[in-house]
Amino acid sequence: MGKFVIEGGQPLKGKVKASGAKNAVLKLMAASLLSDTPCFISNVPKIRDVFTMVEVLRWMGAEVDFDGDHRMFINPKVSKAEAPYDLVSQMRASIIVLGPLLAKYGKAKVAMPGGCNIGSRKIDLHLKGLESMGAEIEVKGGFFEAKTKGLRGTLVPLDFPSVGATENILMAAVLADGETVIENAAREPEIVDLANFLNKMGAQIKGAGGTSIKIKGVRRLKGVNYQVIPDRIEAGTFLIAAAITNGEVTVEGARSEHLELVISKLREAGAKISEKDNEVTVSLSKRPQAIDVAVLPFPGFPTDLQPQITVFLSLAEGISIVTENVFENRFLYVDELNRMGTDVRIEGHHAIIRGVSKLYGAPVKATDLRGGAALVLAGLAAEGETIVSDIYHIERGYENFKEKLEKLGARISIIE
Repeated sequence: MGKFVIEGGQPLKGKVKASGAKNAVLKLMAASLLSDTPCFISNVPKIRDVFTMVEVLRWMGAEVDFDGDHRMFINPKVSKAEAPYDLVSQMRASIIVLGPLLAKYGKAKVAMPGGCNIGSRKIDLHLKGLESMGAEIEVKGGFFEAKTKGLRGTLVPLDFPSVGATENILMAAVLADGETVIENAAREPEIVDLANFLNKMGAQIKGAGGTSIKIKGVRRLKGVNYQVIPDRIEAGTFLIAAAITNGEVTVEGARSEHLELVISKLREAGAKISEKDNEVTVSLSKRPQAIDVAVLPFPGFPTDLQPQITVFLSLAEGISIVTENVFENRFLYVDELNRMGTDVRIEGHHAIIRGVSKLYGAPVKATDLRGGAALVLAGLAAEGETIVSDIYHIERGYENFKEKLEKLGARISIIE
């Protein structure tokens, strides 16, 4: 149970490289279960969630080798189509194995998922979509028990563009009989990455990245070599960190087309930004201006960067409003943030932020992955010492966070 100890007041300067995308690689690992032969995945981040997913696959009987150079080998032949509670409870993305197991083995038993307590991310859209394709699903003793005599293609209209539901249905559909069309599909870059991975394996998917995805089922898939896209949330976190600390940071691997609204909002607040191929630089030498931000599914402002931008705006001149339209409990970190001198008030799904001129170091607790990262960013900008506890949340999604911040000049250490 480590803690970050941060001495604030040091502008971040330099260059940092974004790791592979957490929200892409976990789905690629699950998708490998659909293959008849081994897969090789590169640019895999060394984060807690990846190691948890490795254990999920190994528990099923798959052979997984994760070396020291961010490369992963997966032999997907499993002996049991199950995902146990003690692993699934650690990471919500574990539910994503449901679709591949159903499609490949005709059955699956997956524990109800855990992960960050940021809202009621319902699984009903996953289940409804899979049932419409011919799955029979029951909830027994905290598990989803699913079976099918064969999935069949159909029209699956989603009530909400859920990323997880889109991915689960997409993976199930690639081995289904006939054509599946997902309407109101999520458009995130990680879904495009998953579709590219599956198409390279032999799937027939068109329209990923748009609101309508068409999947023509095939009989089998083969293993491939594939490189994970860079993590846009990690990249955005470092770009916002540069602005919060009045520094100048270049993020290698930051794809501006994945961060258009984040870049736009930072510019609107007064930051200077330059964009090159797979590289973005942010600098800011004064207090930011207050702006309003509304969180929406991609291509809107990402919910996973809402806590970070809220910290940034807590130092702005004027009053900002941040509206969270995805997860109702995403503001859990605000009580901890206000211990550092911010003036943030929550009204429903809005954060009313009255900017202050400075923050002050304090002991705070990470409430979840992104809220924890935001508290670290607040500590970097604050006067004095900040101690962030429960950093295991942060380690779920950021690779070498301390080391990367140190490289940029942050004064940060870990105590056990």
